[in-house]
Amino acid sequence: MEQYYFSTSNLCVGYDGRPLIREMEIALPRGEILSLIGPNGAGKSTVLKSIAGQLQLLGGAVYLGKDSLTEMNGKALARKMSVVFTEKVRAELKSCRDVVATGRYPYTGWFGLLSGEDQRIVDEAMELTRVTDIRERDFDRISDGQKQRVMLARAICQEPEIVILDEPTSYLDIKYKLEFLAVLQELRERRGLTVIMSLHELELARIISDRILCLKGAYVERYGTPEEVFETGFIKGLFDIDEDSLSGNERLLAYVRRIGA
Repeated sequence: MEQYYFSTSNLCVGYDGRPLIREMEIALPRGEILSLIGPNGAGKSTVLKSIAGQLQLLGGAVYLGKDSLTEMNGKALARKMSVVFTEKVRAELKSCRDVVATGRYPYTGWFGLLSGEDQRIVDEAMELTRVTDIRERDFDRISDGQKQRVMLARAICQEPEIVILDEPTSYLDIKYKLEFLAVLQELRERRGLTVIMSLHELELARIISDRILCLKGAYVERYGTPEEVFETGFIKGLFDIDEDSLSGNERLLAYVRRIGA
């Protein structure tokens, strides 16, 4: 039997006690990438925030291996999971390197003093995400795309086993979208990192994902490999795409393929 690193059991998520999505069953081996797709308002961010512990579960459970996430304390969870969401982050009077270094706090003592090894890990994370050249710049004065890469570096600094990302490519142009996803693939291959993220770009989801979770309505529409999800007709139904808009979308996806080639 396949050993799953991340799994959910009869998961129910929502806001203010009102269920949005019910009976979610996810099973993901370690080192795989899962992408959540679906129309706006389908609940992708709600699912991610619930998995990350930022929203209270309305039912069911989330597991890392055999451990329930709700039974793990904050520091233990921070050493296992890191989170990058799209909300604007303010870090007044902090350099980009200072922001990245906060990812080491789960490993430091009460005073948050970084050791030489901590400093090395910070520098390595910044190199990996291509933000070394802006290390001394004020975090609040860089572009949204640069902030997204700095926050990924911060997440990597935690040395997590799993990272949760909500629309991580939203503020990036096509070059940096591809670079960002290449970093995730490298981390998966080198460190066995498990990734769960939401994506709007369907072609990127198809290229990078091992498994895809499709959301629309109160229940999961489909959960499977890219080949199982991107079969003829299903995506059209998921996004209510008519034939005219589909043909234009396919031309756009062909263009993205050429750029990424």
